[in-house]
Amino acid sequence: MTTDQHTGRPRLDLPKAAPQAARALYSADQAIRTSPLDAAIRELVKLRVSQINHCVHCIDLHTHEALELGETPNRIYQLVAWRESALFTPAERAALDYAEAATTLTEHGVSDEIWAGVRDVMTDEELGALVVQVALMNAFNRFGVPLQMPAQARD
Repeated sequence: MTTDQHTGRPRLDLPKAAPQAARALYSADQAIRTSPLDAAIRELVKLRVSQINHCVHCIDLHTHEALELGETPNRIYQLVAWRESALFTPAERAALDYAEAATTLTEHGVSDEIWAGVRDVMTDEELGALVVQVALMNAFNRFGVPLQMPAQARD
């Protein structure tokens, strides 16, 4: 089945095609939402990973979720250039640096410098949740992009 670009339907309804696996992934996402990881960091990381992976469905979804949780439009606009922006805290910067490194893995993995950056600003529980969140968001993007999941119609 191919994408019907005019109806905006994905190539495959994953929750219907693989219900147990899809439920497990959504359960993992819910677990991260109840973790000690700061909600702003969680949503910024989801959005930045999705930007890197070009997942329009997730970019749209997590932009709106971040706004609903109180994130400011200016920070969302500047997220793609967070290193140049003055709007992000040291903890957010460390988390975004880690998220980018873990998303664009090179043969060297995540550097000791980047790891030390998140280690310095997070507890073990926060760091564990960050590691899982980044991996999980990359997994969701690896479904959204190949399945050509569209952004939600909002207007």
